[in-house]
Amino acid sequence: MDVVPEGKPPVKEYMTREVETVSPDSTVFDVATRIAESDEHSGFPVCDRRRVEGFISARDLLLADDDEPIFKVMTTDLLVAHPEMKLTDAARVILRSGIQKLPVVDDAGNLVGIISNADVIRSQIERATPEKVGKLIRTLEQIHEIDLTQERRTVPLYDLIPTQGRVYADELEGRRYELEHGLAEPLVVIDNAGTLMLADGHHRVLAADRLSIDEMDAYVIVIDREIDLGMAKTAAKENLEGIEDIDVVDYARHPLVETTERLQPDEE
Repeated sequence: MDVVPEGKPPVKEYMTREVETVSPDSTVFDVATRIAESDEHSGFPVCDRRRVEGFISARDLLLADDDEPIFKVMTTDLLVAHPEMKLTDAARVILRSGIQKLPVVDDAGNLVGIISNADVIRSQIERATPEKVGKLIRTLEQIHEIDLTQERRTVPLYDLIPTQGRVYADELEGRRYELEHGLAEPLVVIDNAGTLMLADGHHRVLAADRLSIDEMDAYVIVIDREIDLGMAKTAAKENLEGIEDIDVVDYARHPLVETTERLQPDEE
């Protein structure tokens, strides 16, 4: 497994190690009672000893009989993290999928912790955005031999020209969750002498549009005189004139998201 780069902490440094679980043989009534009596839990990892078999949430229990065993109603296609995974990557899995808790499992599939701290997640993601902007500014300055400035301002979504022709439906739902809970990072926009090119944040923009949000916070790279940007050529080639031209792809999952299906041994 790759070592986490210096300055990018792994999940194991932030995860909660003491995790409440339920057995696959517990009944719906028993688990529903635990959820009802808890101020902190709306669901639990389901473990056979320490091996994660699934996750049970209050939603899974709604239509189940009281004496039904949990293994018959639990979610088995479960999103998980590894303790050596970068915290920033785990944060993005949580936010893009819309889940609230991400079980952490070792190489054997055993539960070793859980990640659910939204404050830590948010701080890690937001620190990454200025780095993206700085790298983009340096690249543009080198290519076009110009000096650029950066601003932080609110931009109207319908003035933006996208530079990406499609987004993933599952990630779109996660971005909607971010917006609803105040966890969305700013967009990255290039102001090319008045033409606003969306460089980063296509999922956030589409999610905002579905929530009837008309403008968003953005890091804006300002170019005083119009230059011939490569991303503008890409947008023109794909006939991208506004955010309504972005396609939503619902047959593919974002490559960052892993599920417990990949942890299961091959059947003989």
